[in-house]
Amino acid sequence: MGWHKGLDPRLHIAAALAWAVFGVVTLAALIAASLAAEQAEQRARADAEGLLAEFATQVRDAVSMSLETRRWLMQATAAQIAVADDHGPASLRRTMIAAQSPFPEFTWLGVADAAGRITAETGSAALGADVSALPWFRQGRLGPFVTDRHAALQPPAAAAASSASAASAGSAGSAGSAGSAGSAALGDGVTPRWIDVAAPLADGGVLVAFLSWTWVEQQVSRMQQALSNNRQVELMLTSRDGTIIVGPPNWLGRELSADRDATEGGAYVIGARTRLRLADNLGLGWTAIVRQRADLALAPARTTRRTVFGIVFAAGLLSAAAAALATRPLTRRLTRLASEAEAVRRGERRTLAVPAGSDEVSRIGATLAQVVDHLQTEKQALQTLNTELDQRVAERTLRIERMAEEARHAAVTRERLRIARDLHDTLAHSLMALLTQIRLVRKLRGRLDAQELDAELGRAESVAITGLADSRAAIAQMRDNGVRISGLGAALQDLTRRFGQRTGIAATLQTDDVLAKSTDERAETVFRIVEEALRNIERHADARAVTVSLRSVADVPQGTSGNGSGNGSGIGGGIGGGIGARRGRVSIEIADDGGGFDPAVPRPGHYGLRGMQEQAGLIDATLQVLSAAGQGTRIAFEVDT
Repeated sequence: MGWHKGLDPRLHIAAALAWAVFGVVTLAALIAASLAAEQAEQRARADAEGLLAEFATQVRDAVSMSLETRRWLMQATAAQIAVADDHGPASLRRTMIAAQSPFPEFTWLGVADAAGRITAETGSAALGADVSALPWFRQGRLGPFVTDRHAALQPPAAAAASSASAASAGSAGSAGSAGSAGSAALGDGVTPRWIDVAAPLADGGVLVAFLSWTWVEQQVSRMQQALSNNRQVELMLTSRDGTIIVGPPNWLGRELSADRDATEGGAYVIGARTRLRLADNLGLGWTAIVRQRADLALAPARTTRRTVFGIVFAAGLLSAAAAALATRPLTRRLTRLASEAEAVRRGERRTLAVPAGSDEVSRIGATLAQVVDHLQTEKQALQTLNTELDQRVAERTLRIERMAEEARHAAVTRERLRIARDLHDTLAHSLMALLTQIRLVRKLRGRLDAQELDAELGRAESVAITGLADSRAAIAQMRDNGVRISGLGAALQDLTRRFGQRTGIAATLQTDDVLAKSTDERAETVFRIVEEALRNIERHADARAVTVSLRSVADVPQGTSGNGSGNGSGIGGGIGGGIGARRGRVSIEIADDGGGFDPAVPRPGHYGLRGMQEQAGLIDATLQVLSAAGQGTRIAFEVDT
């Protein structure tokens, strides 16, 4: 036996116990690792979110400090302008250039008077422009103001030319030649390109500076580099409405929402700090977001899970091996007993040796030994019985063969009788009629003239033709029985139709759907009885109408009596006197309104009624003929369904 078969739990109890222990320990390892990993992941996520929140705080404070420094510079410059003796444009320009020199991030500075006109600037494109409607001017007159909602500046000449388009372009219209210094275009349509920093002047004017957006991005980039040591974090800034204004390129301009969050469905861990420190007072309302990939942030927790699972899995393997080794001695006696039982099954042994001891193995062995002894006794008795049965089967086989031979002889006899009846019903009748016609011609040939003789010979020829047709039809019926093919109802329908066409007698068939579908031997016999009855009516009854009906006995009134005497109409009167209604049977009736006859009077040479009675006897039916002179004839019988 190969080593792999020794691990098959279907072959060894020790292997089954080892696999059971291994399965239980492995399941426990999975559960323990899952619980430990879940708790470790929760702790790691909380720690990561706390650390990222601290990073976001640092970013928020750094950006706030940088912006506050520029705001203080603007306030200091405004104070310097206020105490200066000369407030002319040239003096104001020199003061603003002196302030701009150490801070190149200020791309443009200007002074607007109390009426909202630019009176001095570091450039020359917006001089004289009307800024009274811009947010930084309106808010800057009230106090220091910082905003990222930048609007365009227009010099006076450009303002007059573009007044027609101001309604559609709004305050964000084209800045004309001032675009390099005062343009508020948002680049890709979302990200602002300048920050407006405004400070009030003593005369009611406003000192304004445009702070480069590139400088803001550089500040964030430097902070991200400082924080990304082995952490691979990403920094984002969102505007007051949640739009990303600084961050990865594929996120710029996207608005954070419930279905579009910065975690990207849990792929990232984030920390956020809302509101820059100067936001509430100066209008920015930015939020700093720091995020890190979840697989990096939660890597320690997942490492813990693998470690726990590996340790418990190894413990499971060791436990399974220990269980197999411990149970091996206990199952050795049971293995020996199983080997002896297999030897008995193969016929190599006749008895089992009962294992010594009083434990379960011994009791099982004793029980199996008793069962084997009993089975051996039963086997011997069964062999004896099989020998007797073989002898009986041989005797019964000979008897069945004799009975089969007798049955074949009976079948041949029945077939001969059926052929005799068919010949009687066709060829015998035709030959009798032809013989009668020939005898009549012989007796009267001396008295008949040539014309009458030809007429009699023509009638004899007609009788011969009819007999030939009937014989051919009978042979065709023997070779190809329509009842077997199309059913009793269809065969009777065709029979009554041909009868009416041939004789001119009104023939009616009444049957139900269930009986019409019969195709067995009984149905074939019923068809032949009806066929013979119609043939007798055609030749002897001189009738005007015939009715053939097949009904279940449930449709026949019980207790009906009568002798068929009636009033001479013959059709529609019950024949019930001789036929009692019984469930599970079918009633067949053929009735005509012909001259009738006395059934008690013997008619030598006529075998039609006898043939019908014989055929009825083949299907365990009793044929009754009810007739009287001048009152028609009814033929009725019943058969089992």
